[in-house]
Amino acid sequence: MEKLEKLQMYVNGEWIDPASGEWFESYNPFTGKPWVLFPRGGAADAERAVETAKKAFNSGEWPKLNATQRGQLLRRLGDLVAENAEHLAELEVRDNGKLYAEMSMQLKYLPQWYYYFGGLADKIEGRVLPIDKPDHFTFTSREPLGVVVAIVPWNSPLLLTAWKLAPALAAGNTVVVKPSEFTSASTLAFIKLIEEAGFPPGVVNVVTGFGLDVGEPLVTHPDVAKVAFTGGVLSGTRVYEKAAAGLKKVSLELGGKSPNIVFDDADIDNAIKGAISGIFAATGQTCIAGSRLLIQESIHDQFMDKLVAFAKTAKMGDPMSLETQVGPVTTHPQYEKILSYMDVAREDGAECVLGGGKAERPECGDGWFVEPTIYDGVTNDMRIAQEEVFGPLLSVITFKDDDEAVEIGNDVVYGLAAGIWTSSIRRAIDISARVKAGTVWVNTYRAASFIAPFGGYKQSGLGRENGQEAINEYLQTKTTWISVATETPNPFVMR
Repeated sequence: MEKLEKLQMYVNGEWIDPASGEWFESYNPFTGKPWVLFPRGGAADAERAVETAKKAFNSGEWPKLNATQRGQLLRRLGDLVAENAEHLAELEVRDNGKLYAEMSMQLKYLPQWYYYFGGLADKIEGRVLPIDKPDHFTFTSREPLGVVVAIVPWNSPLLLTAWKLAPALAAGNTVVVKPSEFTSASTLAFIKLIEEAGFPPGVVNVVTGFGLDVGEPLVTHPDVAKVAFTGGVLSGTRVYEKAAAGLKKVSLELGGKSPNIVFDDADIDNAIKGAISGIFAATGQTCIAGSRLLIQESIHDQFMDKLVAFAKTAKMGDPMSLETQVGPVTTHPQYEKILSYMDVAREDGAECVLGGGKAERPECGDGWFVEPTIYDGVTNDMRIAQEEVFGPLLSVITFKDDDEAVEIGNDVVYGLAAGIWTSSIRRAIDISARVKAGTVWVNTYRAASFIAPFGGYKQSGLGRENGQEAINEYLQTKTTWISVATETPNPFVMR
């Protein structure tokens, strides 16, 4: 048997073994076999990383850099990501099974986050206040928080790291990144670019391992000022609870059960592509998945015939092949979870019109593949309409009119995203205003940008990533009062 490579963590500018002396296997979802060993970090590694980040924040080279210099480092990092995009994309595919066609495009686009926030670094400004107190000059300044812990999921490791890392560094913080235990390889490769870009030691650190072993010690550490988390609601709630004990700032990007609403005046062909993109792209493993397809009754039959016919053409297989359209499920636990929800759908009485089980096509080999699956006749009280599956499982629900579409669309605990398909500008504006979601796409789906704020309503999270709003998540405001009075007034009276 081929000996697997042991990777190392990165702390204080050094590549180190875990304090435990233990590693664990990471599996390639296309082959179902281990391909590399990740360090099993623990409390001692978390402690070392936070101490290092705290020291780098308070002393040394990093706090001496001005905002323009921080921006220059970020732009240099963006250049290096661009130069290494193909290699990083290949690592992500091996790690999480997403299509190379998508990951290659994503990694080529990724530098824009570092360029954008690099440019924003020296646009952070305070204000002079027209204070109502005589003989006082009063102003505000915006300052970094300190040590930030970034906890990143397995579905888009480097993209979701950038959403946190770029604004955190632009604001002047130091960072400890905890990637998913399933997909740490690309993050560890990316950190080599941090070194090459010239970031001082300790500014960015990476500790790997499991949530309870290393994630919790990071979240609860008294010297951590902020936790930025992307993941499921249960894990996010636990992070929120643990961070609250230390009064830490928290941003959470959690799950979704997004409605993708098709009205009878929509362009049918485009809406079908939008429905496919919303649930079968990335094998449905996205928080923004349009997992509830709401179709107006008058076009239901026509739409479903075309939708099923189109979905049947989806090509499965090796995610590195540019011809593949649906790849494997990233982790074996997630694979089992998706299959279990198919049992739930049958028990609830949903009608399976496509898929409904394991993919046993020859081109899928020994990988963790699930057939693209569509359930019709779903009602919004069914579990598959209420619970996030995080896989290629589509629930189709019909509605009569605009009011019912909005009612069904909002009738979940989530509020991350929504899609609207219509040719009416009146309807587009009205429905997008009434849907309770952080992002609404009209006649498109699954678009994202470094410029556009992203985040959820309700149980889909707290705070915003991307855009100018994102950097505010990593800053705090200081107010400074300067008296120019020649004499101090009565000291026993508040001025």
